[in-house]
Amino acid sequence: METQDKMNYERIAAAIGYLSEHFTEQPDLDEVAAQVHLSPFHFQRLFTAWAGVSPKRFLQYLTTAYLKGRLQESANLIEAAEWAGLSSQSRVYDLFVNIEAVTPNEFRNAGAGLTIQYGYHDTPFGKCFIAVTPRGICGLSFVEEGTEAAALREFKERWAFAAIVPGQEATAGYVQRIFPESSLPAGKVHLLVQGTNFQVKVWQALLQIPPGAVTTYRQIARSIGHPNAARAVGSAIGQNPVAWLIPCHRIIRQEGIPGEYHWGALRKKAIIGWEMARQELGQAI
Repeated sequence: METQDKMNYERIAAAIGYLSEHFTEQPDLDEVAAQVHLSPFHFQRLFTAWAGVSPKRFLQYLTTAYLKGRLQESANLIEAAEWAGLSSQSRVYDLFVNIEAVTPNEFRNAGAGLTIQYGYHDTPFGKCFIAVTPRGICGLSFVEEGTEAAALREFKERWAFAAIVPGQEATAGYVQRIFPESSLPAGKVHLLVQGTNFQVKVWQALLQIPPGAVTTYRQIARSIGHPNAARAVGSAIGQNPVAWLIPCHRIIRQEGIPGEYHWGALRKKAIIGWEMARQELGQAI
């Protein structure tokens, strides 16, 4: 993505934040555009090009009533079928993303003997840090300006004995595949993750949530056969090492509120709304 695209996301995020805070006042297009220092015409075009829908329609996806309806749809599907068969769309997505867990010995050795390349790139949701190995992507997180070094330090704590080297050119190709024009990654994407058996099981369950759908910690706990482990599921989701591809952003609160997100509550709203808009557009075609 170009620098201009990065600036556009920052404006869009600011607009989503303003709309979320003032939705009860029903701000008009002129008022929201003024908040991001654009003309109403330019803002409408910018937002629609990014989301595929108008700002007003986008905000409707984030209302409590709408999200609660989505949760109910997910709950009904879970009752009707095994989670892995949630929908044809979920199975298609699962074909794109494959998780490989390191072996117990590799987990203990924290990456010893492994070479990892990393880079920083712009995405539709801001800048990201990404780390890759010959066996797949092992880290992906969103970063704010000035926090790049902190993201690298945090990653190095997980892979303490790996050879971690800059690889901006190598990682650029991965980012282009992960964030194509469509809402799904282009081609097969392999992930290499460190985690306990329980954590990996939770992360695999997250892959079964179709783009544009949402669910809760409790529903995930039920889907993996541990209905009373919602708290443990929440902890595992909080340790998700690969943002976006392992879609922890699709977990919301039972009340229909998006809730917190490791990479920012506002970014979570942007991603949820963007995915729901893309799903709606796909159904309309």
